[in-house]
Amino acid sequence: MKKRILVAPLNWGLGHATRCMPIINALILNNFEPIIASDGVALSLLKKEFPDLKCIELPSYNVTYAKNGKHFKLKLIKDSPKLMKAINAEKKAIKHLVDSENISGIISDNRLGVRSKKIPSIFITHQLNVLSGNTTWLSTKMHQKIINKFDACWVPDTPGEINLSGKLGHVKHFEIPTTYIGPLSRFTKKETKIKNDLMVLISGPEPQRTMLEKRLLEELKYYKGRVVFVKGLMEKKQTKEIKGNLTIYNFMTSNLLEQAINESELIVSRSGYTTVMDLAKLNKKAFFIPTPGQFEQEYLAERLSDMRLVPTCSQDDFNLKMLENISGYAGLKAFDYEVNFKDLLSLF
Repeated sequence: MKKRILVAPLNWGLGHATRCMPIINALILNNFEPIIASDGVALSLLKKEFPDLKCIELPSYNVTYAKNGKHFKLKLIKDSPKLMKAINAEKKAIKHLVDSENISGIISDNRLGVRSKKIPSIFITHQLNVLSGNTTWLSTKMHQKIINKFDACWVPDTPGEINLSGKLGHVKHFEIPTTYIGPLSRFTKKETKIKNDLMVLISGPEPQRTMLEKRLLEELKYYKGRVVFVKGLMEKKQTKEIKGNLTIYNFMTSNLLEQAINESELIVSRSGYTTVMDLAKLNKKAFFIPTPGQFEQEYLAERLSDMRLVPTCSQDDFNLKMLENISGYAGLKAFDYEVNFKDLLSLF
């Protein structure tokens, strides 16, 4: 009988779910049986990608962004009692699931309450340092305290000076065993003809996702090239709408998304870490618009811009003319880093 491993990504946009896909596939290849546990759009996406696997709904953190980026931190503080209630409910659910589903191990991607003292529990994060402005020391200390309750930590990045996450994923010392497993991406680079001048990828919690969608659609009315626009709305059925040179999808599953990115000259998106890993894997030129007030995305966008890899601007400042400055930036490149999943999964 195959050992059953619970894989539980955070439902915060689609990034945590998509970067768990290579891990789910590795579990299957190494003769484990993955059980998926999440909620919201993350769970909806994984159900579509892995229709044959058992999927379980966990209590939702139900955290949303503030409409004004300046209020992002205040909104999180205000939502913290609701968040703690969800984490406690999550702990109870996991305690039951470990026994009822005969779980042999847990892989939690940023779900703080998904662990068990009975079985090996691994935490995946690229944020060993949690940036929150003048409270970074506190948010980092709180996050590290939670991570240290797990048996091991996996960081989806390279350990050396040449890396994607910068100070987010690199600290001098960490209490529990920490392994850098290389950038995670569900995609493969393919040599293909470029068909789209521009591709827009949007995801993330509301209301900022909708605000960026409206802003970009308004700007793109005046764009002359061919555009593929993916809203990042996980609905029951995929929809496709053509407006002149603009092709709009509500969402794309992995195979179609991989093809579309490979066939696109330039990607406009948020600077979420999973997006950075995906575009690096596919060696793409990009333009980043970080979520207002989200320190992590703002840091990543600024860092990659300073390295002359990817230009960036704020959501309020974006206009089409900014895309003309792309030639001075090198774009993202993949790291030659092979992860040995057989060794990683030997913990189970």
